[in-house]
Amino acid sequence: MDIGVPREIKTDEHRVAITPAGVFELVKAGHKVRIEAGAGVGSSISDEAFVAAGAEMIKDVDDVWASSEMIMKVKEPIAEEYPRLGARSGQVLYTYLHLAASLPCTDALVAGGNTAIAYETVRLSNNTLPLLTPMSEVAGRMAPLMGAHHLMRPGGGRGTLISGVPGVIGAKVVVIGAGVAGLASATLAVGLQADVTILDTNLERLRDVDHHFQGRVQTLASSSLALAEAVKDADIVIGAVLVVGAKAPKLVTDEMVATMKPGSVLVDISVDQGGCFESTKATTHSDPVFTVANSLFYCVANMPGAVPNTSTFALANATLPYAVQIANKGWKKAVGDDAALAEGVNVTGGAITYAPVAEAHGYTYRALAEIIG
Repeated sequence: MDIGVPREIKTDEHRVAITPAGVFELVKAGHKVRIEAGAGVGSSISDEAFVAAGAEMIKDVDDVWASSEMIMKVKEPIAEEYPRLGARSGQVLYTYLHLAASLPCTDALVAGGNTAIAYETVRLSNNTLPLLTPMSEVAGRMAPLMGAHHLMRPGGGRGTLISGVPGVIGAKVVVIGAGVAGLASATLAVGLQADVTILDTNLERLRDVDHHFQGRVQTLASSSLALAEAVKDADIVIGAVLVVGAKAPKLVTDEMVATMKPGSVLVDISVDQGGCFESTKATTHSDPVFTVANSLFYCVANMPGAVPNTSTFALANATLPYAVQIANKGWKKAVGDDAALAEGVNVTGGAITYAPVAEAHGYTYRALAEIIG
């Protein structure tokens, strides 16, 4: 298979979809890997390292798209890339998509006829998300750090040190959602000596969290009232809510935010799926925050892009085995042999094959099995 890896062009996105080790594995299996020149520079991976592993470096990104049977990316295509989606008939796009939060990207993929496999909806039988997990871990661990920075006066906040000092209490950190990102956030916040509360609707999950932290965090069954009271008392609120493949529910209202202490900070990890705060809007690393009432909102849509060296290797470790399956077998046989990978197929041949995306945008849903037999 001819595999193409373009440079990411989303604002402040420096990750790349493959590492030299991944190139080596694919080339060893008989495939060709073409990478846009400079694609790995932001992740501290040189063109020379890719060439040494067996890749061909291409200067013209249009050639990468037009010559490849499968495109591997990190982030969803943006408007500049939409015209390239139909560059090669039947092309597979393998990347994060978050289509339920983006009608324009969904429309472009339908029009392009691509088979779009979304990292974030590949789901194992135990309900875990193997390709979303590494980036959830990165974003989760970053969230308390970003919250702590913006809680300080130079970051725009109320001037509170997250850890406190002897004789002065640390910040109160509220984490909404006890999934992978939420657990990672709580882990970092506990390590920073904050006062941490984590909310979830799943009591069994909260029992697991309580056991994991051995009482070092407060667990709270989430309800509208419990959430409102927790948010009111918080210095930092971290939204880590996920409904697989669908838009995140809006849980923190502007009315709740208005009750918070001036200079408090809210970090929305769920922003890629539309966000779980009422006023969430996507921001960038260059301009990460905005104000609602008297609080700061940090809603960067590609948080792991701030640490691209770590993020690229963590992501590639997870995505490569599936990429090898697709390349070796072709996408139809690969998804036929692997039910988890089949859940990743959101669009193919102009049809929406992932129900939450179809529901979000009013498209007709078609079962993948109906299309490929």
